[in-house]
Amino acid sequence: MREVQAQISGHMTTETNHSNPVLLGLTPEQLRDIVAEEGLPAFAAKQLAQWIYQKGVGDFLGMSNISIAARKKLAEHYDVGFMAPVAEQHSVDGTAKYLFPTHSGQFVETVFIPDDDRGTVCVSCQVGCKMACQFCMTGRQGFQGQLTVADILNQIYSLPERERLTNIVFMGQGEPLDNLDAVLAATRFLMADYGWAWSPRRITVSTVGLRKGLKRFLDESPCHLAVSLHNPFPEERAAIMPAERSYSVAEMLELLRQYDWTGQRRLSFEYIVFGGQNDSNRYARELVRLLDGLECRVNLIRWHALPDEARFHEADATRMVAFRDYLTHRNIRCTIRASRGQDIDAACGLLNTKEKQVLS
Repeated sequence: MREVQAQISGHMTTETNHSNPVLLGLTPEQLRDIVAEEGLPAFAAKQLAQWIYQKGVGDFLGMSNISIAARKKLAEHYDVGFMAPVAEQHSVDGTAKYLFPTHSGQFVETVFIPDDDRGTVCVSCQVGCKMACQFCMTGRQGFQGQLTVADILNQIYSLPERERLTNIVFMGQGEPLDNLDAVLAATRFLMADYGWAWSPRRITVSTVGLRKGLKRFLDESPCHLAVSLHNPFPEERAAIMPAERSYSVAEMLELLRQYDWTGQRRLSFEYIVFGGQNDSNRYARELVRLLDGLECRVNLIRWHALPDEARFHEADATRMVAFRDYLTHRNIRCTIRASRGQDIDAACGLLNTKEKQVLS
């Protein structure tokens, strides 16, 4: 493992000086309003969108098909909004973790996970989190702020491995459905013709399950959904995941069954396995009962130890295999997800920037 200050050059990570409004996160329609205010021709909005969202250029001077006078005028009044990570860590397994500044002066952690010909970025959507899950470092951090569309997109566009990306998962800090407007907007930029024109099959949004946001997400987004389940029994789940009290798994599944999961959009359930707590056949049987007839996948995740946390224990590998096989033999697709970046606190449940907010 090594940790260094980020030394990232190139136009896609130009620093924002915070004195000017940023263009990152504005739609082509909003960019048309900007160019009109600056007295520029309407077609300059399309050029700006292409430079920002297709090419990732963060310096107006590099936008060569816009007149020099127009570029200078834009640079005087606006910033593109790309900001390089201020620190990075690299795991022995190739995983990289970056500390990104936000436009409000806070910080979030973002993880890049290479896997043969795949490259996945795990994006944050909040500074901290309101959900207070007992087994998660971000939950311990508490909620410290929403990320803007620009903050979310910046983690992708200013990622050093941007050109290697094949998938994006909203599984970093924060609850995506608790910042749904920004999350949906960010995914639309990635899927838009003026952006990367990505298929929604390359984007997954996770949630613990929020009543106020789940139906809207299902109705408005074609992206994959991953539900953090972790325990099939309501009282036990509520003890470690307070969100269960306001929107139960039973209610959530009732809603999910109203949608078609046999097409391109995929439904998965994330299940952190705690040794001796939720890994017996009793829990496997209840999962089979709950998910019976629902087209989905269950991903088993090893719990990663937190500092000063004695309530949870890491699961035995043999037990996880037996749990997986129990589900698989009962027609529920189940995989054991490999832990990545644990040595740099980049694995599931370990992201936290509380100290960074204090130091800033």
